Amino acid sequence: MKILVTGAAGFIGAKVCEDLLSQGVNVVGLDNINDYYDINLKQKRLNLFNCNKNFKFKELDISNSQHISELFKEEQFDKVIHLAAQAGVRYSIENPMAYADSNLVGFLNILEGCRHNSIQHLVYASSSSVYGLNEKTPFSTADSVDHPVSLYAATKKSNELMAHSYSHLYGIPTTGLRFFTVYGPYGRPDMAPFIFTKKILAGETIDINNNGDMWRDFTYIDDIVEGVIRITDVIPQRNEAWTVESGSPASSSAPYSIYNIGHGSPINLMDFITAIESELGIVAKKNFRGMQAGDVYQTYADTQDLFEATGYKPKVGVQEGVANLVRWYKEFYNK
Repeated sequence: MKILVTGAAGFIGAKVCEDLLSQGVNVVGLDNINDYYDINLKQKRLNLFNCNKNFKFKELDISNSQHISELFKEEQFDKVIHLAAQAGVRYSIENPMAYADSNLVGFLNILEGCRHNSIQHLVYASSSSVYGLNEKTPFSTADSVDHPVSLYAATKKSNELMAHSYSHLYGIPTTGLRFFTVYGPYGRPDMAPFIFTKKILAGETIDINNNGDMWRDFTYIDDIVEGVIRITDVIPQRNEAWTVESGSPASSSAPYSIYNIGHGSPINLMDFITAIESELGIVAKKNFRGMQAGDVYQTYADTQDLFEATGYKPKVGVQEGVANLVRWYKEFYNK
């Protein structure tokens, strides 16, 4: 079994590579190592498994169609786990073209690679951001996701539509995973758990949006990766009985599926901050401010479909997860 993991130097991608390699899978990791955040952190993630004999790394940009086409032909993958993307809600407001290049053109190149090389299953990263203006909770894959509030979310919704068209036209089995807030060791520096930990330790003031009245379905990295790897083995099948009128938008007559992947129990932002404060033994300096552009009030995943398909059930609670994050941060940055 040979699996391509794109975004291999990323937070989720690196952990997916590490866990697949521990199972004896041959993994080709792809990443362009861009400078959206600290390149050193990306390299440190890769160093965790770069010497494994079953791992091969390719520094490529998914928006380069020729390079991606050549990679697929050369390696002949069995499955693809596509996690590479330009991430970040607020950055999509500042630099929208980066999202078009990576999340739209890049995803099309991956789909084309799958189309022409008999890929058994494409698993790709969507996002809880697609729920946009939805207020009904928990968020269900049966809900409409036609009103995104950021370009980032719009590109992820577009990925789901593009995947469906390729599943329908060419019979490529595709599974989209709507990730909810992921945190833990080696996490992204642009996300709140990392930012809060860093600033509280440094004695700096943390910004708290919507005056702290926000809820997030914080999900620990190990739980997320277990779900990703489990669903890779659950290949969608055609369902000729499915219709638009009566079927779920998360499935199709084509070999296509969508799942939420999260903890399934949202945490108040202030409670999460309190957990970090408690673990650090420091009370944060706080700047309460209003809702920011592109933010949503609450994320809350209904993961029943994923549980039924894989038996996936998150195990790590916030106290344990935050303790692991803080311990790693102190060791990694010698704090």
